[in-house]
Amino acid sequence: MTESTDTPAAAAAEKTPTENGTTETPPEETPEKATEEKEKETPPPKEMRAVVLTGFGGLKTVKILKKPEPTPAEGEVVIRVKACGLNFQDLIVRQGAIDSPPKTPFILGFECAGEVEQVGEGVTNFKVGDQVVALPEYRAWAELVAVPAQYVYALPSGMSALDAVAITTNYVVAYLLLFEMANLTPGKSLLVHSAGGGVGQAVAQLAKTVDDVTVFGVCSKSKHEALKANNNNIDHLLERGSDYTSEVRKICPDGVDIVLDCLCGEECNRGYSLLKSMGRYILYGSSNIVTGETKSFFSAARAWWQVDKVSPIKLFDENKSLAGLNLRHLLFQHGRADYVRRAVDRVFTLWGEGKVKPLVDSTWALEDVGEAMQKMHDRKNIGKLVLDPSLEPKPKPATPAKGKSGKEKKPAKESSEDKKEKETKEEEKKPAENGEKNGEEALTNGNSDEESKDKEKESS
Repeated sequence: MTESTDTPAAAAAEKTPTENGTTETPPEETPEKATEEKEKETPPPKEMRAVVLTGFGGLKTVKILKKPEPTPAEGEVVIRVKACGLNFQDLIVRQGAIDSPPKTPFILGFECAGEVEQVGEGVTNFKVGDQVVALPEYRAWAELVAVPAQYVYALPSGMSALDAVAITTNYVVAYLLLFEMANLTPGKSLLVHSAGGGVGQAVAQLAKTVDDVTVFGVCSKSKHEALKANNNNIDHLLERGSDYTSEVRKICPDGVDIVLDCLCGEECNRGYSLLKSMGRYILYGSSNIVTGETKSFFSAARAWWQVDKVSPIKLFDENKSLAGLNLRHLLFQHGRADYVRRAVDRVFTLWGEGKVKPLVDSTWALEDVGEAMQKMHDRKNIGKLVLDPSLEPKPKPATPAKGKSGKEKKPAKESSEDKKEKETKEEEKKPAENGEKNGEEALTNGNSDEESKDKEKESS
């Protein structure tokens, strides 16, 4: 007779004895209970700081929030961000004036540089530790960002993350404008708007890599002195808002060969009127639609209606060209990532040869992004504005609150609860104070009795 190795189903669960001698079967583990225990064992995801747009509008919609750290999908790399680039396009996104914006909330930013921390499947051209700059579609302004490898570029030896975000977007745009679209050659003349900004400075530097090129720069009068002191490569500075077309005509009666316009609106008409035959007008922005802190349909409509509609026949008759450049569309809608990469490589080569050097206006902590945005909105920057996640935010001034009259506010009246609590504390103090007084009185009485006895002895 052999022993059976089969265990009855009823005996599968161990029975535990109870106090009265009976036995009971422990409750079976349910899937819900197992899931709860698993969740308890799983540590919460790591978090990072990020600049998040919570809703389209003013600066109050931009907040520094904690977000889960990204993990790389196939074909992506995760970058530990050391510097972020602020561009005028970010202001347009904040207002919701850009085409097809994502739903809020989302992480802002189109440009960042740092070190590769993780590499996803299928990525062969990058490894952990590589120093890179990236042009993602949003999500750049964070401590970590996951970016498809086709939008990531290795930094040349000696280029810092700060220089990388100051040079990549601005100089790639300028390079494409001048050499791919405008066909800049020796002896030509060009006019560039917002000459004190990041792209304007890049245009001036790149234009001067070609012999005998005359550069006209239009910007606010307040920037002229600083630009002249900074060796800005601009031959003739013109005041924005003035009749700069007549100033250009005094120097170049026939007009200019190239006009680069990032403003749109009535500047389009002025720019086109300045073109000589075989001239090229190129629009690469529309910052004139950003007139206030929030989106204005009136400003956008006015900028559109101020532009004269030019027919192809007119271009044919006048031997002129109109063109436009949108780097974001070129990368993410038109699929020209390889084309942009060639421009990045050429710009980095010029940097390595010492022919171009980015100008950084100022560097800001993530928490101070609102102040940086306001500076760009007011057109007060000369060169690139950069965000640095490692910087401490500026201390906020502690100013006393003031009333309508401008005087400091009086302390607020005590609430009934505060008053009651104060009275209770005072009552608790009274017995102790009374005890102390009684003790003092007893001592006083004792001393007076002794004094009276001494007096009686002396009299006897």
